[in-house]
Amino acid sequence: MQSGLFVVEGVKTIKELLQSQFVLDTLYTTESFKSDAKQEELISETELNRISFLKTPNKALAIFKIPKPKAIDFNELIIALDDVRDPGNLGAIIRLCDWFGVKDLVCSEETVDCYNPKVIQATMGSITRVNVSYTDLSVFLKQSEQNSYGAFMNGTSVYNMELPSKGILVLGNEANGISNELEKIINKKVTIPRFGNLQATESLNVATATAVLLSEFKRRFIEK
Repeated sequence: MQSGLFVVEGVKTIKELLQSQFVLDTLYTTESFKSDAKQEELISETELNRISFLKTPNKALAIFKIPKPKAIDFNELIIALDDVRDPGNLGAIIRLCDWFGVKDLVCSEETVDCYNPKVIQATMGSITRVNVSYTDLSVFLKQSEQNSYGAFMNGTSVYNMELPSKGILVLGNEANGISNELEKIINKKVTIPRFGNLQATESLNVATATAVLLSEFKRRFIEK
């Protein structure tokens, strides 16, 4: 966002951000939050409908300042996204990172903006607990000393692999998967095997794949 600001809608998500390190710029609400926020402005439902991105606004809209990304912790498991375009998918992946204790999510420069209102809505407040960075993933992977694991259709089954407690797990675009450029850099290919008799499903949704892979990575770490 060129303004350095982003929009958050919904009482629950706004309250989570108010209790986090995010800095409030302005809060527009039809009912007072009774908070210490001096920037709170009471408005009518008609006015809220006019400024909201939602078809059915939820009582409040807030504008927060975009924080500066923190340094990436390479001693933990990192998720990297290559050209993920759907806001709902990115929001869900941010929530999954929060759920599984992944602190760092690194996105390619083509990935949808994590401060897109639809992404923020889908994170349900998890954006406050996950450090999201944008960079050239090919440079990032080449410079990293950690092993990288890419999600592919033709990789080794995740259920048969030795999985580390730290490293970089890369997931790709909804339609095309991981780019050819990154495929050449990634150390190990991992796949989620299909168990259906017909084997007709082409692929999993990227957020679903992230959930399965993160669960397996974390399970192996717990068992060690």
